[in-house]
Formats: sequence, C-alpha cells, structure tokens
Amino acid sequence: MATNDEEMRRVSREVAARLEALGIALDGRERPDELADIEDAVERFEEAVESRGGDLMVDEGDRARASEPDDPHFALPVRRAGETVTAYLERLARATDVVLRHRAAD
Repeated sequence: MATNDEEMRRVSREVAARLEALGIALDGRERPDELADIEDAVERFEEAVESRGGDLMVDEGDRARASEPDDPHFALPVRRAGETVTAYLERLARATDVVLRHRAAD
C-alpha cells in the first residue's frame, strides 16, 4: 500500500508529464500544489479557447508551439525561462481573460 507521500509524488509526476507534453517548462522545483494550480489554469485557458470556437489541436499544436495557430489568441502561453509559477499563473489568467473577450475572425 502506497503512503500519502508516495501517492503525492506519483500524482505530481503525472501532472508534470502532462504539463510538459503541452510545452510548459518545469524546473523540477515546483511544489505539488503549484503543479495543480498550473494544471487548473491551463484547463481554464483551454475551456476558454473551446468556448470561443478554437481548436486546441490546431492552436496548441505540437507541444504548445503551434507556428500557425488558427488564431494567435488561442495559443497556450509558454512559460518563460526563469519565470516563477506565480508570474506564469498571472500571465495565463490574463491570456484566459483575453480569450474570453476575443471574437474569432469570421
């Protein structure tokens, strides 16, 4: 039977792998709660994109670095080198707000 610490590490590894697959840079120092916060913020961003008719497969593309997204507003912001989790979460929240106010081009 896994201990709580083992379970927390396992879940953290799974979340980190999902985030990295989206192209979100992690430095390995993120706490489990920070990983969960990033995952939640990414989900909110993706829901916002979908609510505006965006296609995540096209707009996020390969590892969130789509060179030609349908709409640049719909591309998942990439975490900058050295950017703190707090700063990235704030930037991602702003990007989500922009998406929610954005009208897709016809």
